[in-house]
Amino acid sequence: MGIAKQLYQLQEVDLEIESNKQSLKQMLGQLGDNQVVVRAHNRLASAQQKLDELLRQQHSMEWEIDDRVSKIKAVEEQLFSGRINNPKELTNLEHEANILKSKRDQMENDALEIMSQVELAEADVTATSSELEKLEAEWQEQQKQLSTEIEKLKGDLSELVRKRQIISTEIDPKSVGAYDKLRKQKGQAVARVEQGICRGCRIALSSSELQQARSGNLVQCSTCGRILFLP
Repeated sequence: MGIAKQLYQLQEVDLEIESNKQSLKQMLGQLGDNQVVVRAHNRLASAQQKLDELLRQQHSMEWEIDDRVSKIKAVEEQLFSGRINNPKELTNLEHEANILKSKRDQMENDALEIMSQVELAEADVTATSSELEKLEAEWQEQQKQLSTEIEKLKGDLSELVRKRQIISTEIDPKSVGAYDKLRKQKGQAVARVEQGICRGCRIALSSSELQQARSGNLVQCSTCGRILFLP
């Protein structure tokens, strides 16, 4: 087997190792990332806070209505007790009772509006809570699958590293050194030759370069410097 083919095979393994390392890095970044769940928790907390505030307003309004009802009852008791005979005083009590009743009616309307908002807020809390439970379950399953994929990828990487060691030991160290140096400089050290063109720089090769590349020896492109591999 020519040295160029051996180096091309080494490069294929190195590219696969590099790709797997990138995938592993991405997966490790996703592991433990629960931003979607955190946002759902925040939405639920906000919805619950709104509901709590509405319930506080509702209870406060109910207390004020009860207070108005008690005051109306006390005024009407005086009004109809028969103990007060002064017409002006009776008129004042009747006027006071009417004001209290008007205020009570307005507060009862406000209470109905708050009650309607409470029902909507309770429905929002229920829906948001269900969504959170669903997202948490999905996240747990995702994390489980991700952990499995990470372990598999680690195993694949170990196998690829072992394969690289085997291939590299079959190539003379000087050639491997030249290959490694080119990879650091250009990212891709070995370029396929297709239809007389170096696929690294996409420049047509001379007849002399093509003839040397056919030998399978370590021949570099005169344009880009990559090692030429002619399948």
